Amino acid sequence: MTTRKISIELSEDEVLVLFEWLHRVNESPQIEFEDQAEQRVVWDLEAALESANPALFASDYRVHLREARDRVRDPDE
Repeated sequence: MTTRKISIELSEDEVLVLFEWLHRVNESPQIEFEDQAEQRVVWDLEAALESANPALFASDYRVHLREARDRVRDPDE
């Protein structure tokens, strides 16, 4: 059985923010996956995001992440 694939478009900023969150979720001992398939999907998504954005490997990654969060975050009202 083949699984139909879908595509999701993300900006580079969204990739940085999502990657960081997924990485924290994956490393957190408080997160318990109900099924190993959930963990596999998180690992696969994290790997896909990692290969999609070279800023993840930049020496100033934290600066890029902070700036990306600032651009993605809802504006103060």
